[in-house]
This record gives sequence, structure tokens and C-alpha cells, in this order.
Amino acid sequence: MEPSQPTTEPAPSPKPATKRSLLSSLMEATAAATNPSTALHRPTSYKEDSYFLSSLKPAELKALQELKHLLSDSPKPISIWGVPLAPSDGDERADVVLLKFLRARDFDAGQAHAMLLRCAEWRREFDADAVADEELVGFKELEGVVAYMHGWDRRGHPVCYNAYGVFKDKAVYDRVLGDADKMQRFLRWRVQVMERGVRLLQLRPGGVNSIIQVIDLKDMPKRELRAASKHILSLFQDNYPEMVARKVFVNVPWYFSMLYAMISPFLTERTKSKFVIAREGNVAETLYKFIRPEFVPVQYGGLSRPGDLQNGPPKPATEFTIKGGERVNLEIDGIEGGATITWDIVVGGWDMDYGAEYVPSDSRSYTVIVEKTRRIPATADEPIHNVFAPKEAGKMVLSIDNTSSRRRKVAAYRYCVRKSSV
Repeated sequence: MEPSQPTTEPAPSPKPATKRSLLSSLMEATAAATNPSTALHRPTSYKEDSYFLSSLKPAELKALQELKHLLSDSPKPISIWGVPLAPSDGDERADVVLLKFLRARDFDAGQAHAMLLRCAEWRREFDADAVADEELVGFKELEGVVAYMHGWDRRGHPVCYNAYGVFKDKAVYDRVLGDADKMQRFLRWRVQVMERGVRLLQLRPGGVNSIIQVIDLKDMPKRELRAASKHILSLFQDNYPEMVARKVFVNVPWYFSMLYAMISPFLTERTKSKFVIAREGNVAETLYKFIRPEFVPVQYGGLSRPGDLQNGPPKPATEFTIKGGERVNLEIDGIEGGATITWDIVVGGWDMDYGAEYVPSDSRSYTVIVEKTRRIPATADEPIHNVFAPKEAGKMVLSIDNTSSRRRKVAAYRYCVRKSSV
């Protein structure tokens, strides 16, 4: 049976050319953090491109035709991301790819053509088509930590997480980025992550044609990563145009709001509309607006542990919110004796009390304390996971006490009841 509703209503799911240094790029990312107290920026003006030809303005459609004409004069066929771009092929995916290059150059067909040719040459020299399947030695410790694809957002975009705090450890930095050769191997690995993300895209009009990037700024050693960041930004700006639908920056330091004041006048509204900013303590609340909890990694306040998605789609979670000064009881009814119940529960930025008890249906039986009430600190980076096998029918009650805080918090839980096989 479905659990009874929590004491608060679940939160509705929302609908879902110049090279820069790492510092400059992150300054761009603070497009809405003009006030140090700002925890979240979620632009409402952003509308993702559909790539339907019918949605193009006459001047944009003309630029697309001009670019196709320029490509028709190429001495040899060009293919990018597995999409042949010869106009005679009539592949609708080609329009999507060409429009990405055109948008990157403000629909200047000549500049877009030059950019596309340079990209095709780089892909040939870099052997980019093969890098996604390579076994790159020495990067096991970075997989699932520094840059990795993990799940999808609410609209089906693949999500790429980036967290460079591990390089604060000098030994790790020296081992991975310590010299020019290591830097080149690292760049190849980072391109590999991007190529695997591109393979998840449909590249069709109206389809999923871009990824979401979540960039964690916690403990990021800016000075040490300056060289690597310049290379990465250069490669991605030149060779993966319009591949990012949205950038979500989490654990953003307060001082970036001041840096934004210097760079904001030079940013276009289109650029600023793609940025979302979340200060420390607001990570889960921010990510839940775009990504369901069962796809959010546990370190960011979600329910997804490493390896979970390898076994197929995860069990959906129920989302709800807990107001400041409120206590919520989640009741899971209709549990039979001898059954086994497994549950996961997480609250963004915990700092509250949690407990669980089992209440038998027979009023003559005693309530069983399954988990003693305890304080879950704000630093907790794992959801609660537990299993209980009651001897008699009843209900499980999960208690979350936020009465000591005035801050609203997002939360999610899921459960599974397996009946006895006897």
C-alpha cells in the first residue's frame, strides 16, 4: 500500500570566442549572485533551442543555407559526432550540428564554417571518435570523482558532474597534472568524459541535444588548476559549441558575488540565463529543481550511490518539503507480518532529528523502536538506509524533526516491501 501523506504537502515538481581563465569563467558563473546572501539563481527567461527549422528567423535560415553551400564545396566529406554533414545526405541531425556552430558564431555562416573546419581537423588529429572507448591508464581514482556522467535531469538531459577539490591534495595534483605529459593525458581523459556525454544525446530537432553541467567549487584550488582550466575551456569552446543547456554551480563561495559585479556588464542575457548558482547548504534544494532525487548523487543530498544506475532505472522517490519549526511523520501502512521493508530517506542539509518506529496493527502489541531518534548533522553526506522485518502486521513511521530550525528543507524517500515467501 502507498504510505499516508506527510504532514506537509509534497513540493510540486517544476518544469523542468574569447578564451578565459578559470577565474574569469567562474566569475561569469556568478551571474545572479549580486548579493552575498543569494543562495539560488534560477533564470526564468531561459528557453532551450528546439532546432526545428520552422522556429528559425528568416536571417537564421538563410545563414544555415549559406553554411550548407560552403560545405558543399569541401573536397572531402565531413562528419562530426558521427553525423555526416554533407548537404546531399539529407540527415536531419546535420541541421542540429550546423545550428550549434552557427549559434556559437551569431549566425555568421563564414565564421561558423571556419570554426567547423577547425573542429573537424582537431577531431581527426586528436582521434576524438575513438577516445570514448579507450582504456586510459592511471585515471581510475578520478572516475566518479572529478568529472563523470551520472543520470539525467527532469527533461532527459544527461548530467555531467565536475568537482576538482581532490587536486587540493598536492600529491594527487602532482600525480595527475604534475608535468606537460600528464596534463595532455588528463585532457584526453576529460575529452573522453565529454564524448561519452555526447553519445547520450539524440541530436535531432526537438530531441535532447545538450547536457547539464554541475560544477562543484568546494575546495577548488584555483591557482593550481589555472593551466588545466585554460586548456579545457579552449577545447570545449572551440569543439563542443552549444553542448551545454545549463550550468549549475554548487558550493559557491560568498566572494564570487563581488567578482560578478566586475564581469556582469560584459555578459549577454543568453549567457547569464544558462547559469544557476547555489551556495553551500542549498545544494540539494537547487539540484532537486532540475534533477529528481533518485538521480542526484548522495554527496549532493540525493539518493543515488555509485553504481546504482548500472542496474537499470532507479526506484522513483517521493519528494516533500519540511518547513522550519515543523515535524513530519511519514507512515508506510499495510505491512504484513514476516515481510521485509527497506527504505532510504534524505534531507538536504540535514541538521535535524530523525528516528523510526514500527507500530503493530494489534493495539495490544508494543511499538518497536527501529532507529532511536538521533541528530543528523548538516555534514552528513549519505542518506539513511535501513531494513526491518516485523513479526506482525502494522506500519512503519519515519519521524523527521525540524523544530529547532527556521529554514525550509527539501527531502525525499522511497521504500520497498517484500512479502514473506513462506
